[in-house]
Amino acid sequence: MGPGETIALLIVVGMPMLMMIMWTRSHFRYKEKQLEAETSLAAEKAAQYAASNAELEARVRVLEKIVTDGGIETAAQIEALRTPRLAQGDKVQ
Repeated sequence: MGPGETIALLIVVGMPMLMMIMWTRSHFRYKEKQLEAETSLAAEKAAQYAASNAELEARVRVLEKIVTDGGIETAAQIEALRTPRLAQGDKVQ
């Protein structure tokens, strides 16, 4: 095998292999960035759900207190819960 054949072999085999390696690297970089974006979006959604869940848990605790306490305090607690809503602009029906 002479030097010409070696150069031809490198061109025919080596160049496509280099192109394939370069394409694979860029493809994996793209996929990695895509996964990072999806991960940050999922983390953001999880934080929103956690905040919403904490708010709902607090409201349930208040409702449990109202149900387990009795009599006169119940009406005052219900009115105390309505007051912030009126401040936000909700109408009383």
